[in-house]
Amino acid sequence: MADFKVKIRRMENKDLDQVEAIEAASYGPHHWSKDAFANELHNAYARYYVALNTKDEVIGYMGLWHIIDEAHFSTICVSPDYRRKSVGEALFKRLVDDCYENLIKYITLEVRVSNHTAQGLYTKYGLKNLGTRKGYYQDNNEDAYIMWSENIFYDKFKEIYARNVEDLAAKIEIEIL
Repeated sequence: MADFKVKIRRMENKDLDQVEAIEAASYGPHHWSKDAFANELHNAYARYYVALNTKDEVIGYMGLWHIIDEAHFSTICVSPDYRRKSVGEALFKRLVDDCYENLIKYITLEVRVSNHTAQGLYTKYGLKNLGTRKGYYQDNNEDAYIMWSENIFYDKFKEIYARNVEDLAAKIEIEIL
């Protein structure tokens, strides 16, 4: 039985105030603006999702872009009050499911070199560090690792994914809306 329940659905305009509040609490003055998220909701290549608690409050979000056969993972963030409850992993699972639904073969992203927690999650799902973008983050000029998956339709990835999803289901109940 899962320890926690989360609902995940596409981000809507009505979510933007809560998303911006989580963004500001997490990243301080160098966060994405409400307008930036609003623009992404109208981008035909973008998919943004929110995680909701049982009171339908936004507790996390993530975004990706479909670029031919790649999904570029643009952002993920979980409210400080809900970290370490597998919400981020549930959102990452939704990203992978979105890729399967849309026949996207590869996942790519940039992650801060100091963000070992996120790197651990991505590595757990089979992504590999294939390079560094020097000075990628504008707030402090920190470098970013460039991480990529192998083809997610290959058996190797599917096996890793299935094992991780089974483990995740023991920790968190996910309802897709």
